[in-house]
Amino acid sequence: MADTATAHGRDCAQNRKAANQARALETFSRRRGNRIHHQVYSLFDDALLTIQTEGYRFGVAALAIIIIYFIYKTSLRLLKQRGEDLGLEPHVINALRLIVRVVSIIVSSTAILTIFDLPADLFVGTSALLGAALGFGSSQTINNVVAGFYVLLSQPFKVEDYVIIGNLEGQVEEIAINYTNLYTPTFNLLKVPNTQVMNSRILNLTHDGVIKYTFNIGFSHEFSDEDVMKKIIEPAFKEFCDDCGIDDIRCPEAYLEKANRIEKVYLIRLFIPKGEAGVLYRLQPQLIHLIMKNFDDLKNSK
Repeated sequence: MADTATAHGRDCAQNRKAANQARALETFSRRRGNRIHHQVYSLFDDALLTIQTEGYRFGVAALAIIIIYFIYKTSLRLLKQRGEDLGLEPHVINALRLIVRVVSIIVSSTAILTIFDLPADLFVGTSALLGAALGFGSSQTINNVVAGFYVLLSQPFKVEDYVIIGNLEGQVEEIAINYTNLYTPTFNLLKVPNTQVMNSRILNLTHDGVIKYTFNIGFSHEFSDEDVMKKIIEPAFKEFCDDCGIDDIRCPEAYLEKANRIEKVYLIRLFIPKGEAGVLYRLQPQLIHLIMKNFDDLKNSK
């Protein structure tokens, strides 16, 4: 009987202990859940506050960039119109466009730094990091910018000049910060890095408002120099001037440049108004066609 009472008391004590442990575990879980919930709520509240604050700044920054871009595009359009009204040279207009572009970049950068209230030490650190990155990875870009300003200041050519840069040729359409744009004989726009421009030999074919373009054409020795000039080249020049459709164009010229055992080589000079490279690309093949037609006629007549 006494043993039964003792066992019953022991079981009651174990049950109470288990119940206390269960209540303690439940209390711990509830507190832990409350703490996690509080942390999540705090993080969400901080994130919402950050979005409200920084989102406003991002919105203002985006609006500022849009306004600056609109002013930039409007300034370029007005600059082009006023430059044409005042009769400014395309090279001067190009230089002014470059200044407007640089000023726009500076104003945009300043606006972003001001809106986000970036500290001076962060700006200095970022500048140093950016400078190191540029020094290691973008030195070519910096060289192009420096070379672009050099080309603008030294003026080996101007906008609308027809030039040969190394083995490239075309009409200068724009001198930008990084590149010089050429309108090539293939009717395409070629971007030439300004470092390549600065390191290449430049031949400017534009003088006194005229493109003075030259090319060679050869004839065999079976025809005398008089036959070549009187029966092939000069008739082609006359037909060319009559059919080219340009009233003020100067008639082409031809000179015997050199001769060897195989052929005589003549230098043909074309004169096209400045800024009309498209006309040059259209008329040169036409003139060659006329010369070769006369050559074939003379050859077949013998």
